[in-house]
Amino acid sequence: MDVAGRDLGSYVREARRAIRQQVVLPTGTFLAWSGQVENMERARNRLLLLVPLTLLLITLLLYLNTRSAFETGLVLAAVPFSLIGAVWLMLLLGHNLSVATWVGMIALMGLDAETGVFMLLFLDLSRRSAEARGALRNEEELREAVFDGAVRRIRPKFMTVATSILGLLPILFSQGTGADVMKRIAAPLVGGLVTSFLLELTVYPAAYLLWKKKTLAPKA
Repeated sequence: MDVAGRDLGSYVREARRAIRQQVVLPTGTFLAWSGQVENMERARNRLLLLVPLTLLLITLLLYLNTRSAFETGLVLAAVPFSLIGAVWLMLLLGHNLSVATWVGMIALMGLDAETGVFMLLFLDLSRRSAEARGALRNEEELREAVFDGAVRRIRPKFMTVATSILGLLPILFSQGTGADVMKRIAAPLVGGLVTSFLLELTVYPAAYLLWKKKTLAPKA
């Protein structure tokens, strides 16, 4: 079947519904949908297991690394935020949800977790350095320490995102055999990296500041 202009999955669902409503099969006969749709259904069933398992493993590894439920949750907050950019770029390019796009999103989850941990590491190092110097006596000094850590992270974060996007652009605009699949893997990664970059440089430091304010010694 040629379903140009829309995704195969929704087309087959509508076709199945129409046939159930309008076609009465003779006794002893059955209707089967074969070909690419079979592969899609098998892959979807695997993804129903793999996506939650991936999130669970990322959460476990983050908690083992940070030993903090708050920091783990903060890093995981990048995942839905990055998916916003992934969906926007897919919509802009006209890509439907498919097995390939889910593969790209799973890869994006791991990349988000990695860069989020580095941001928290820079914030922690800056705060501890200020504390060691005795420059963490009030909220203003804490704010300066968090700001310094976030600023130090801008260049390495930008370089990470820029090099990743530059490496994915040839795939995103490739032509030829296999390009349709590779484009749909690259699109979520490119779009998600942009929005996660904005989140980690704006929301992370602010949330970290609000959390660490509670640990300041009360004023005399």
